[in-house]
Amino acid sequence: MDYISVKEAAEQWQVSQRWVQKLCKENRIDGVLRFGHSYMIPKDLKRPVDLRYSINKPAKKE
Repeated sequence: MDYISVKEAAEQWQVSQRWVQKLCKENRIDGVLRFGHSYMIPKDLKRPVDLRYSINKPAKKE
């Protein structure tokens, strides 16, 4: 299995490196390996869903 760095994953997913690090720390990315202070992410993974936003969230009533 091929792995990429946090920086490469951030560029591939068009997000910040810090967000990728946060996802790794929270175990929200499957198959991540940690070497000291660095994370290695499987190359073939797709971008995880951002749980801050929900498509199925009902509209607010006023």
